[in-house]
Amino acid sequence: MLNLVLRLLLTAVVIFVGATYIPGVEVKDFKTALIAAVVLGLLNTFVKPILKFFAFPITILTLGLFLLVINAAMVFATAYFIEGFAINSMVMGFVFSLVISFSSFVLSKFFDND
Repeated sequence: MLNLVLRLLLTAVVIFVGATYIPGVEVKDFKTALIAAVVLGLLNTFVKPILKFFAFPITILTLGLFLLVINAAMVFATAYFIEGFAINSMVMGFVFSLVISFSSFVLSKFFDND
């Protein structure tokens, strides 16, 4: 449970700091970033596996690169649901999703006990 809370807090920090340095991504305050981290986590838990299942053939054809598009879609969906979190550019939204994906990968290495 503590690992989950720490990961959510660190993801919120990544969202807040990323929005500061990536033009076209706006976050109103840290509370909004924290809510966005929770919503992103929920979307990644429940919606992303379904998208990955249906996109499996195209993922194979693109040698896995289509997963980056799915990650970007999750970030755009989060921005759609959260007031105060906006992505104004497709390219910067994609860059922002790469930053979040990379940070999530690094965080999983520190917080997974497997």
